[in-house]
Amino acid sequence: MPVAVVTDSTAYLDAAESAMWGVTVVPLHVVIGGREFDDTADPALTGVAEALRDHAPVTTSQPAPQRFAAAYAAAAAAGADGVVSVHLSGSLSGTAEAARLAAKDAPVPIEVIDSGSVGMGLGFPVLAAAEAARRGASLAEVVSAAGESAAATRSFFYVDTLEYLRRGGRIGAAVNLLGSALAIKPLLHLADGTITVLEKVRTANRAIARLEDLAVQATADGAVSVAVQHLGAAARARALADGLAARVPAASRLTVVEVGAVIGAHVGPGLLGVTIAPAHP
Repeated sequence: MPVAVVTDSTAYLDAAESAMWGVTVVPLHVVIGGREFDDTADPALTGVAEALRDHAPVTTSQPAPQRFAAAYAAAAAAGADGVVSVHLSGSLSGTAEAARLAAKDAPVPIEVIDSGSVGMGLGFPVLAAAEAARRGASLAEVVSAAGESAAATRSFFYVDTLEYLRRGGRIGAAVNLLGSALAIKPLLHLADGTITVLEKVRTANRAIARLEDLAVQATADGAVSVAVQHLGAAARARALADGLAARVPAASRLTVVEVGAVIGAHVGPGLLGVTIAPAHP
């Protein structure tokens, strides 16, 4: 393809799907109990949920610019005339900035896009870019496809506690709720790339029901793609997906994804989220 697509591991795309669409994934890093791992879509490989429950120290870091430089050089060597590199929100991580540093010395033009999101809020724009690239679109057209998908994508999520977000400094405007907030069940969303509180709910069951309602309200006319994401909450995620399947007949795709270690380290076990995006391949 004339344009290559690169992303980072917090998109949590299935490895087979990434390979099918020719997407290169650069991993972030997670350190658990002094051992460093590449981020993975399979949290069982690092045991992040168990480590968090056991209060083991878990930290994360962005990829070094050299990892992006290697990906860009490989794309150029494979015949790409340009690269669109789509990443998680710059308000949550320095990953996009590391990609920009690497882009300065790349052998082909690189366009770095801050998706303003994470998880499938990043994954769906990446797939939109990959579909455009597969059609032979120009660099500008692939950038536009990713940007339009990101702008139209909405994510809502529930966490059992704000404590993990507080520890990692990713809580954004929700910091105002600390104290009494740790006793409620907050519904959160990403606004301008920052995690903010959307609603306060008193019980987990009510929060999850409200999460489903918010997702249904976010669906527009026409086909949409829906992803339910979780960490250590497979039964809840499947029940939510079943509810959405019944209430969103326009969903051309509905997937359930368990997030990996980097997101997991900052939200904690029990995460349940929904991302709604324009229909993608």
